[in-house]
Amino acid sequence: MNPIRIGILGYGNLGRGVELAVAANDDMELVGVFTRRDPASVHPYGENVAVWNAADLAAHTDDIDVLVLAGGSATDLPEQTPMAAALYNVVDSFDTHANIPAHFAAVDAAARESSHVAVISVGWDPGMFSVSRVYANAIMPNGADYTFWGRGVSQGHSDAIRRIPGVADARQYTVPVPAALEAVRSGANPELSTRDKHTRECYVVAEEGTDEAAIEEAIVTMPNYFADYDTTVTFVTQEELDRDHAGIPHGGSVIRTGTTGAAGENTHVIEYSLKLDSNPEFTGSVLAACARACWRMAESGEAGARTIFDIAPAQLSPMTPEELRATML
Repeated sequence: MNPIRIGILGYGNLGRGVELAVAANDDMELVGVFTRRDPASVHPYGENVAVWNAADLAAHTDDIDVLVLAGGSATDLPEQTPMAAALYNVVDSFDTHANIPAHFAAVDAAARESSHVAVISVGWDPGMFSVSRVYANAIMPNGADYTFWGRGVSQGHSDAIRRIPGVADARQYTVPVPAALEAVRSGANPELSTRDKHTRECYVVAEEGTDEAAIEEAIVTMPNYFADYDTTVTFVTQEELDRDHAGIPHGGSVIRTGTTGAAGENTHVIEYSLKLDSNPEFTGSVLAACARACWRMAESGEAGARTIFDIAPAQLSPMTPEELRATML
């Protein structure tokens, strides 16, 4: 069987993570990368990977089976995914939870009109954590859900800060509140607000001559990102950021606590957790697995937008159904 031909739109940290993930899967090959930079300045890991200008997206539809979008959720994906879905089967990691329904609708319209499959909002949250929530709710209807992220660098939140005028570079850490996490794991079923569960730490490099107070105000009041959290902003030099915040770790836990029994006498805690040395490499790995499912759905004649909820586990795996039953069940 011929390998699934993958293209990547965007070649930052996430794009490189997708390339590494594709290389780890024998049933896939990366054929090309689209970039908004000068293509001559972009050097993929693979020797035979083409680099194309993003403006030439429509010129390579015969070369690619699935296009993986590696842009940011703040400004890139809302425009790029519907546009790309008109040309390709696509996968993205759009992660602004509040805007997923609107994003899905826009992408679904483009994908249905062009008879493509578009898998949106896959990664670890939304993505793997989302699946855990659905399973846990189906199994334990009498309960409560809790999600804790971090401590780790959020690529989407860091990107949102970097889009603020006057910001040269930034890293944002999401940090669980220890007391809240302990109370949930104990089965106490606490009522927690968004602010009760996490704090956000921002390390920002400001351009010379920029009003730092204005940047800080833009960060702490940003809806969907920082406005609902206790947020601290620390201004640092580029050298300090490169030295102290070069890594991109992340992780977290999605937990459901609940009860069973005639009188609710038995307490249960379901927890799915991740500890990630590299957020973009793990997210890239999820995108690659979903690209496999995307291609299989497209090959079967499906069209339109899909989420992780619409993908059966077997569609994600390179194993045959017989192999899955023998080794995973």
